[in-house]
Amino acid sequence: MRLFWFLLTLFLTTPALAEPPVEVAPKSVPKPAAKAKPAAKAKAQVRPAWAELTAEQQKILAPLKADWESLEPERRRKWIGIAKRYPTMKAQEQERVQRRMQAWAKLSPEQRRQARETYKQIVKVPPEKRANLRQQWAEYQALPEREREALTAEPRRKR
Repeated sequence: MRLFWFLLTLFLTTPALAEPPVEVAPKSVPKPAAKAKPAAKAKAQVRPAWAELTAEQQKILAPLKADWESLEPERRRKWIGIAKRYPTMKAQEQERVQRRMQAWAKLSPEQRRQARETYKQIVKVPPEKRANLRQQWAEYQALPEREREALTAEPRRKR
């Protein structure tokens, strides 16, 4: 339940992270040696590598550094798109993006997969119902810590 609420807040309150990926022109990829193994060949084609990012992009995306090499190309493009928009964001929005990026970096691969699936489901919900979910989330956040813990401890009710 706690994970659900975390994922809900992560994806409903962060429009910067919910935007579609921005297309980034791939850099030229050197041809691998003829005897390269298929796994090495596939790994060599994943661009851009962390070292290929600009200093500004590395600074903005720092929470993702440890996981960067394992990210799929489409995920890298998404994060690069966010880094490009980052300088034009208000300070408050930049702080929110950094907090969310740090929280995302702390998730396990399974939790990330689950978050993506939850997001896909939430996007399909009509805007009126999403507004209702935001209201419920705000009410939940306003509860004292003990009441929130009690709610997460009780089994989820069927709706």
